[in-house]
Amino acid sequence: MGKIVFSDIDGTLLDNNHRMLDSSYEAIKKLQKQDIPFVIVTARGPMGVYPIFKRYKFICPMVCYSGALIIGADGEIVYTNGFSKDTAKAIISFLDKEKLDCTWNIYTMDSWIVNNRSDTRVAREEDIVEAASTEGDVDMLSDGAQVGKLLCMCNPKNTDEIEAKLRKKFPGLSIVRSSDILIEVMNKGITKGKSIEFLCEKWDIDIKDAVAFGDHYNDVDMLERVGHPFLMDNAPDELKTRITNVTYSNEADGIYYGLKQLGMIE
Repeated sequence: MGKIVFSDIDGTLLDNNHRMLDSSYEAIKKLQKQDIPFVIVTARGPMGVYPIFKRYKFICPMVCYSGALIIGADGEIVYTNGFSKDTAKAIISFLDKEKLDCTWNIYTMDSWIVNNRSDTRVAREEDIVEAASTEGDVDMLSDGAQVGKLLCMCNPKNTDEIEAKLRKKFPGLSIVRSSDILIEVMNKGITKGKSIEFLCEKWDIDIKDAVAFGDHYNDVDMLERVGHPFLMDNAPDELKTRITNVTYSNEADGIYYGLKQLGMIE
């Protein structure tokens, strides 16, 4: 039986309409009644998580930007590790110079800056996370700002190329794909797996007693570290050869049945 539960949001906790299934909501309430921590682990920033708390009237700790920012249930910052404004400038300059087919997004603790708010990909993201971006450039950031994440929204035909070029140019940064069109760029060493390991150590929980749910490439590091990993059935087929414990999809009570299988809920 697990002692802590970590869950990705998109494609995992939320269904394809970006809403939580009743079964997942009931599962979270049952865990919290047992004082079993439920922790959101997401590439989203805080402004993309708070609407979930508001809609479903619950709060929990959250790991944002895939681990660059951790906020407790009380709203206090537990951990932060972003990169500098100058690094953000270097990434954007490279994207522009190479004329890569993507639009960029800069995220800090409380801001979301985009280079083209009229881009349909940005509009879609605003709709999904229920937050508004600000059109501008990197100079809108203060000199001491910490960038939690730079997100590249790509033409799906070019995602592989863009990811490869970013990895080659910036080997010191953490670069991971979170969907067929999204590439997340974080500070060196930032991964979902390291963030949950940090929390387990902080809360004196053996990571072998941790449960995790995820559906995409940026969840693999997290799933491979816990004792009870669950890959959603809607995950890419390639991942099912790496994470063989597959639960139902985000549309079919995958979280509920995973926790029920472990005996953590009735």
